Amino acid sequence: MTHTHDLSVMQLAGAIRARELSPVEIADHYLDRIERLDPQVGAYVTVTPERARAEAKLAERAVLDAVDPADLPPLHGVPVPVKDLNMVNGVRMTFGSDVFADLTGFADDNVVSLLGQAGSVLLGKTATPEFGLPCYTESAVAPPARTPWDLTRSAGGSSGGAAAAVAAGLAPAAQGSDGGGSIRIPSSVCGLFGIKPTRGRISQGPIIPDLFGLSTNGPIARTVRDAALLLDVMAGPMPGDLYAAPPVAGTFLSFADRPPGRLRIARNRQPAVPGAEVHPDCVAAYEDASALLEELGHEVVDLPPVFGPELVPHFELLWGVMATLTPVAEDQEHRLQPLTRWLRERGRATSAPALFEAHAQLQAAMRAAFPVMDAFDAILHPTLARPPVPVGYFHDQEPAENFERQKHFTPFCAAYNISGQPAVNVPLHWNAEGLPIGVMLAGRLGGEGTLISLAAQLEEARPWTDRKPPVWDA
Repeated sequence: MTHTHDLSVMQLAGAIRARELSPVEIADHYLDRIERLDPQVGAYVTVTPERARAEAKLAERAVLDAVDPADLPPLHGVPVPVKDLNMVNGVRMTFGSDVFADLTGFADDNVVSLLGQAGSVLLGKTATPEFGLPCYTESAVAPPARTPWDLTRSAGGSSGGAAAAVAAGLAPAAQGSDGGGSIRIPSSVCGLFGIKPTRGRISQGPIIPDLFGLSTNGPIARTVRDAALLLDVMAGPMPGDLYAAPPVAGTFLSFADRPPGRLRIARNRQPAVPGAEVHPDCVAAYEDASALLEELGHEVVDLPPVFGPELVPHFELLWGVMATLTPVAEDQEHRLQPLTRWLRERGRATSAPALFEAHAQLQAAMRAAFPVMDAFDAILHPTLARPPVPVGYFHDQEPAENFERQKHFTPFCAAYNISGQPAVNVPLHWNAEGLPIGVMLAGRLGGEGTLISLAAQLEEARPWTDRKPPVWDA
């Protein structure tokens, strides 16, 4: 039996246009599942049932009144939640922090406006860790976000709530953001397809600055086509943005229907983080993906490391400075979590010359790396160095040990935030325990289309949406 939450975004949008499914029925279905299942999963920090039903009713009326429903916007009536690092006017906004537990959004982020213009219905705000800083989602304002594949384990972060919602059937797709792997990490942990687009592809404005260009919004979905459609909706420069991505010929969705041709793909599983070791399950996923790419006719060659351990301290320095960008009154700092306070102390201790030197060193490293990387259509890595970890694995440690464990868990992702290149998690592998183990494909700057074509080919060769976590049919 097919349930509403079994349908993809594109299937839901098609059923709404065909007047086979009502946006109100869809919203009610997801709100019911959230009420029943989210206490176990921890996907949402704020649910907006009144707003969702009101938007769904307006969408239903528009379908009934439309001369040709095909002319309706691409996400008309489809629920898409927003991460709690992004502001929605009139909706609670916590940044994953007890300090902001009572804040109400006073504007819409640009990406939120675009999702609204595309006709999406807001189910609520998905959980994120404090200020989005760690790679797991355990905060003081919501229960831990857990992967639906094993509810004792973390859903990753910082888009952990978004990924948990999609993987548990509590949303058909979700908006996330990624400053050091925060879309790809939870997508791997939750068995989903996630896209970190090219720097400047999606606006960070109008409130969040894009000073270092590390962070970007992006989609998390079960299918490649759903993620490509959401990327089409989210993409576009806005006045005041510091970065702009190269233009794309056609829509991102159109690339999902284009054969990629024979690609030259490099691969590397040597972590840049000193002391990090890649778990055998992650090696197996990487080798399996390499073999599949070769079976599909692509050239796969080993790539020497282009990002060395000398980059890690520079990125850490930037991360500490970024932790200071969220304004917190001095008399409220004690309410922050230990890791956040530790990172902010490191950031405040950084001088302006040290910050510029770190930025300059990272740019110099990228200038040396690009001629090597640009010789390939895509680069394959493990997404993570370990399978999903138990809730508390990071959070229950002292800050220095917490941060060290995070570096060893995710030693591959942040390089592509530094470079600005697009990168995706592809959910091709599950280990013997039934836990998802993703692989990462990175592309040239502006090369999201190639990654989408290649990922769609992989999805067709080895479909993953037939796999369902234990909570799916609850």
